[in-house]
Formats: sequence, structure tokens, C-alpha cells
Amino acid sequence: MTSPYIPGPQGWQPAQPPVGAQPAAGAWPGQEPQWGQQPAWQPPQAQQQPQWQQPAAQWQEPQAQWQGVAPQGSWQAAPEAAGYAASPGGPGEIVPVDEFADDFASVLENHSVHRSTIGCIIPAYNEAESIADVIRSLLEQSRVPDVIHVVVNNTSDDTVKIASEFSGPHEVETELGLQFTEVFVHDIGKNPDKKVGALNYGYALVEGYDYLLGVDGDTTADRRAVEYLENEAVSDSRIGGISAIYTIDDRPIKGFIAKWLIAGQRTQFAAFNMQNLLRGRNMAVLGGQFSIFSTTALRDIMKENHQNSPWVKDSEVEDSLLSLQIKSAGYLTKISPFARADVGGMTTLKGYDAQQVKWTYGAIELMWPGQRGDTKGQPFHPNLRLRWFEQFSMLTNFFVRVAFLTLLVASLSINAFVFSPWWLIPPLVAAGLNLRMARAMEKSNSRDIAFAVLLFPAEIFMWIRISHFIRSWTRFLSKKKVDNWALQARAEKGGVSFGHWTPFIILAIVAVAIAVIWNLLDPITQSAILWVGWPIVGVVTVLQTLTMAIKLFQRHQGYKV
Repeated sequence: MTSPYIPGPQGWQPAQPPVGAQPAAGAWPGQEPQWGQQPAWQPPQAQQQPQWQQPAAQWQEPQAQWQGVAPQGSWQAAPEAAGYAASPGGPGEIVPVDEFADDFASVLENHSVHRSTIGCIIPAYNEAESIADVIRSLLEQSRVPDVIHVVVNNTSDDTVKIASEFSGPHEVETELGLQFTEVFVHDIGKNPDKKVGALNYGYALVEGYDYLLGVDGDTTADRRAVEYLENEAVSDSRIGGISAIYTIDDRPIKGFIAKWLIAGQRTQFAAFNMQNLLRGRNMAVLGGQFSIFSTTALRDIMKENHQNSPWVKDSEVEDSLLSLQIKSAGYLTKISPFARADVGGMTTLKGYDAQQVKWTYGAIELMWPGQRGDTKGQPFHPNLRLRWFEQFSMLTNFFVRVAFLTLLVASLSINAFVFSPWWLIPPLVAAGLNLRMARAMEKSNSRDIAFAVLLFPAEIFMWIRISHFIRSWTRFLSKKKVDNWALQARAEKGGVSFGHWTPFIILAIVAVAIAVIWNLLDPITQSAILWVGWPIVGVVTVLQTLTMAIKLFQRHQGYKV
């Protein structure tokens, strides 16, 4: 029904002018004319009530008030056009427009409203030492996850007991407003699928949320990390997952060997993060340490790959495989330039060796065609280009070092070595590159600087990494199926093991064999080998040095790792 009134500056006025009425003087051009100093409009005598009798019956008190001109700015006239709304003052009270706007604005100011929901999963295996800090870190976030599920599996320590101290609802006051979350602890007992099983168990609990936040049981994050990850994920629906920048907090580390290993791992993380940041922030691996995933993307990859769960158990690197699948499904895999997290580092040679062999072995399976189960090798996948470069770089480092030492010893044995200052350039460039990477760390310290400029710490660490490279490829090419997860868990527990020394023992045996064969050769053959060998090593070293120099002078675009 059309109302007989229209709004005007003097209140509600008739929709049609009275007969003979003229526009008021000074009316603005282009505006509806105002009908002079007409007397207040009175409803026709024959119509004691307006046309909208039925709605008025719902508002008995105003019914007696709008006889005549309605108050300026009120909602008492033409309710069928604008609609009524109940006021906090009780039924029957009509609230002016301005008061409604002020009240609505105050609601927005005083309440934290998120456009998305986040379910957090923490797979935990023997994390008694760190699980309390991990949960506390999440509860202290500026954007607290809507729910936190701690999924404990195969544990033999007090992880469940300690985590259970945080169970229940939590009310957190942050700069984004008052937030609520609840912590649940699930002890799923013996689980043959280990971390993958815990992750899939957790996914079933939060699949109805917009995002899944995966956090390792030894990872703590900066207090705005979740906020940064959520903001970027919400800003672009193409994003399937975003990883934080990882490093290791070395402050609580004790012992010379442990500090040296952590310094090397910090440099390793920094180089990997910087490479991904400079590649358009396209993350090759959405590490499970602290990454957020779109549950829509996870459902899509499950459907596309005929999986019942996002993570599969037949891969040594479940996070790398999931990242490949997300990318193949048409989503983006990103690294955040702001969100940061401290992960747990390996403080023993055995633990570090087992971890790196598992990672490298799993990466080789992803790169090599025709592997087991769902791990179909995808050698040309975009997310694997950086992996191929890493493997080729390790092969080059191995060749240059072994060849240089072999030729050096051979030359010295026949008094044919002539020192050249040019040989100092490669190690100096390497030291400069390590120093620049240390300076690019967000929280670099004196140990990081010393690790870079002293050369020997970084060089020994490189030999350790070469041993992982050799063991991984040897294990892969031998077609021997081993449980690298179990080997890593065993190494972290301690005990006597010499497996990580195997590459060095083999190299020593090979060196002795080469020395014996060298002594059996005649001088002419020895000279010919040196004449051919040194130029080859020289060319490879020059190319490697140029690659390092390019990285040394490459702009970091303001990124800090």
C-alpha cells in the first residue's frame, strides 16, 4: 500500500500538494518543492485512522501519538515504508534514526567479530617439555583460535597430564576484543600412522571450520602470528595454505655441540625462508610446524586424489605432499612475511641426522617418478623446483670438496702443488653470503655472526649435510624400505648409534683405496690426471662461486627471516 505522506524538513507532509498550493520561495533547484507555510496536515475527517491499521495494532502506544504532524526525524509515520524496530526501552517505543545508528556503531566498537572460524590441531608425541608453552602461546595470541584440539599419540611421557591442565573454555581479552576458545585434549593411544594419524583425527574435529591451523607440539609463535595468517587467507580465496616464517630459539640451548648445531639449523631455515619469500612468497612446503589451511582446499584435494583424509600415511614428508596437492588443485601456497614461529631444533648429531635423512628421502620420493602408493613422483611440479636446486647444490658441494681434497693430496705427494690466491675467493664469498644471511635474520645474535665469518663452523656443518645427502640417496637407490619416522623417534630418544657416521667412514675407506691406487700409478699417468682434474674442479668452482655471488648481491626486498 502506498503511503499518503512523504518526508519533508518540517515533518511528514502530504504526497500530493493541496489544490492551488505554490512552491515556497527560495526552494533549491532540483529538489522537491516545499509547500510554503501550509498548516500542519490533518488527516481527512472521514478517515480517523491511517490506511495501515493492522500494523498499528501491534504498536498500541504510538497509535495515540501520531495524530497530526509526526515529530521531526521520528519513525512514527509511514511505518510500512521504513519498517518498525523494537527499542531497548521496551515494546511500543519508537527510536529515532540517529539513535539507532549510534547504538549499532557502539555494538561494533565493543565486540570482536571475525569473518572466519579457525580450528587448531596440535599433534603431540612425547612433548611434555614443550606442550604447556605451545598451548600458552596460542591462548596469548591477538587472534585466538576458536577451538584448540591437542591430539596426543603414542606418547610415553606426561604430555596428556600437562596439556589437560589447560582443558576447558577460556575467555581472552585482546586488542581485538573479548575472545572465547576451548581446549580439548585427546589421547588416541597407539596409532600406527603416527603424526599423520593425529592430524587426520584432528581434521575430523574441525572440518566444519573455515581454516585449520596446524601447530607442532614444540612450536611457539609470536603473539600476532594467527592474526597475520588469517588476514591474508581471508583476503584471497585462491590461497590454500600459508606458512609462518620458521626459526629456532637458541636461548635455552646448552652445550657447545648443541649450540653449534642450532646455529647451523637457524642459517638453514633462514636461507630456505628467504628463497621462498623472493620467489613471490610462493612456499614450496607448508610446514606442519605453524601453517594455516583452507578447509575448502583440503576438501577439494581429498576429492581430487580420492582420499578419505587430507594427509596420507605413505609419505615420509606428509606436509610436502599436501603442499603439492594443494598447488595441483589450483590453490596458492604462500609464506607470510609477518607471521613468525619458533620451532624445536635438533641438539644431537643423531637426532639431526635422522630428521634430515627422513626429509631428504621423502623429497626424493616426491621428485622421482613412479613411487609407492599415492606418492606419485612429480619431477616437474612447480613446488619441487627449489627441491631439485637443493639436491643439485648438495651434489656440487660434495663433488668440489672431495675432488679438491683428492687433487690437493695427490699434488702434494709428487710436489706438484702451486698455491694461488685465487683459491681464497670461493670461501670468502661463502663467508660473505653466510654473514648476509645472518644479518637478514629477525633475531640474529653473536653466535649467528660467528658461525658465518669463522668459516670452519659453517664448513663442518656443510659436511654434516653432505652426509645426509649421501645417506638419503643411497637408501633410496637401494630400494630398501625403512620406517624413517621410527628411526627419527629412536634417535631423539638417545642411545648408542653410529649410523650417522657411516658416510664419513665410507669416505675414509675410499680415500685410503684412492691413495693406494695413486701410488701404483706411474708419474706420467699421475701428471695427466692432475692436468685434467684441476681444470674441471676449477670450472665447477667458478660456476658455484658465481651462483653464491649472485645470492650475495641479490636484493632482499626488505624481508627479514
